[in-house]
Amino acid sequence: MVRDYLSAGLRGIRGRAAAGIRNEQVLLSALAVAVGTAAAFAAVLFRELIGLIQTGFYGFGHERVVSGVAGLAWWHLLLAPAQGGLLIGLYIHYFMPGRRPQGVADVIEANALRAGRMSGRAGLGAALVSAASIGAGASVGREGPAVHLGATIASYMGRRFRLARSQSRTLLGCGVAAASFNAPVAGVFFALEVVIGHYALTAFAPIVIASVAGTIVARVYFGDVPAFAMPPHEIASFLEFGAFALLGITAAGAAIAFMRLMTLMQSLVDRTRLPYWLRPAIGGLAVGGIAIFYPELLGVGYEAMDSALNEHYLLGTLILLALLKMLATAISFGFGFGGGMFSPSLFIGAMVGGSFGIMASIPYPNLSSGHGAYTLVGMGAVSGAVLGAPISTMLIIVELTGDYRLTIAVMVAVVIASLLTRTLNGPSFFHKQLEARGVMVRGGHDVEVLGGLTVSN
Repeated sequence: MVRDYLSAGLRGIRGRAAAGIRNEQVLLSALAVAVGTAAAFAAVLFRELIGLIQTGFYGFGHERVVSGVAGLAWWHLLLAPAQGGLLIGLYIHYFMPGRRPQGVADVIEANALRAGRMSGRAGLGAALVSAASIGAGASVGREGPAVHLGATIASYMGRRFRLARSQSRTLLGCGVAAASFNAPVAGVFFALEVVIGHYALTAFAPIVIASVAGTIVARVYFGDVPAFAMPPHEIASFLEFGAFALLGITAAGAAIAFMRLMTLMQSLVDRTRLPYWLRPAIGGLAVGGIAIFYPELLGVGYEAMDSALNEHYLLGTLILLALLKMLATAISFGFGFGGGMFSPSLFIGAMVGGSFGIMASIPYPNLSSGHGAYTLVGMGAVSGAVLGAPISTMLIIVELTGDYRLTIAVMVAVVIASLLTRTLNGPSFFHKQLEARGVMVRGGHDVEVLGGLTVSN
């Protein structure tokens, strides 16, 4: 009798365990931990690979590029990006599927039109191309490639476990959030806002779990410190909100000019009919020529942004760096380097915000929070407008700087800049990339579902 009761109890436990495993949320939560951890480790390796490649080209692997290249000869700065570009062009030509770099736009396409399915070979190749591009000095960002790599890992896990369409898409968001920016809250909203396209709880919970797992890995390795060190700022007067609103309008103009310059540069390069494998070398030579005089434009540019936040640049330098960063980034992408858009957008926003802050402080200096505060607000406004992700951008700025005092000012400028950019220039940079390739993702996965239905059905 006792044995029968024990057997029945064990069968009940096994049945409940099996049902729990089959439950979608339990399965996704378990996979979210695995994907978040794996994506974070991949992002760590990606950053170390950038440092290793940069050491090969410039002799140092740290992020303070301006200080690192100070003792190098002018010809070194001229030729290093060109040499890297030649190697990158040959690799893309012979080994990359589609013979082009990949990034966040491809993640959006995979989520919307391919049920979260991505090529593992293309994902690893894209990470190598982007790491080499940044290490060689191209004016691109590292966050977008990390997102793409995290999404590739998530897609692989989804295929291995034969997940359904909705589960695969959610898992893709998990990989994006875990690899995003070392900013857990912002990573969650970036995945939901830009990639997934909705905030349903079924997707929200696993993505939060993945982001937490990824953040633990990243902060154990890199430490729990903000990406930018800056003095604390307080809003000096509520009268400044008019200035912050004007900064939002200015940031929208900068974002629109930047995106249109990117499109124009790509069109001009295509008209030259240069071989695709040679284009990155020529683009690298142009970027190196600019870097001889302004090395701040090499790579992700975090040191220059840090200097702007701490008010080390004069007005003329800020304006010139903003314009040259637009040009260098347009050249880098137009001629075929791989990389992301987040860091260049932050850089441009920092310089635009800083220069606006200096001019806005001239009439009433006692009512100004200092142009370092405007630098921070400008970073959020331009990047939010370019990426088309206002919510996650607000959170990213706060988490990267650790400064919560200017949150309301960032919100005002980001919303105005994003709204104006969307109204006057259309969709975000990522969607424009897809549209240039003839890929339409408006409507997301619903388009895919409807496309698979026949009239008779």
